[in-house]
Amino acid sequence: MSNREISLSVASPACEATPRIRPPMTGETATELAVVFKALADPVRLRLLSAIAARADGEACVCDLSTGIDVSQPTISHHLKVLREAGLLTSERRASWVYYRVVPQVLTRLADALAAEAGTAVNA
Repeated sequence: MSNREISLSVASPACEATPRIRPPMTGETATELAVVFKALADPVRLRLLSAIAARADGEACVCDLSTGIDVSQPTISHHLKVLREAGLLTSERRASWVYYRVVPQVLTRLADALAAEAGTAVNA
C-alpha cells in the first residue's frame, strides 16, 4: 500500500462546534470596555483608584492622593484625568481643592463582563 493510500484510508476527526450558552461580546461592547481596562492597566492609576475607593464615601481630595506614590503632582493629575475620562471617577471642585469619587457602576460593569466571560455570576 502506498503512502497516499494510507493517508486516504485514515479517517480524520471532524471539527464539531460546541453549542453557545450565550452570545459573544459585541465589537461595540469590547471597544467600550477596552477603554476602561486600558485606563486601569497602569499601576499608578490602580493605586489612585484604590486610594480613592478606600476613603469614606469612596471620595478623596486630590491633596490626599500623592501620599506614598512616588510621582509628581502633575503626573498624578494626568492619571486622574485618564481615570475620569474613562468614566471610573467623577470630580468636583470645592474652593481650591478637587475631590474625586469612584463611579461604582463602572466597576460593577467590568466585574459583570469578566464574570460573564468566565461563565460565572457576580453576587452583589
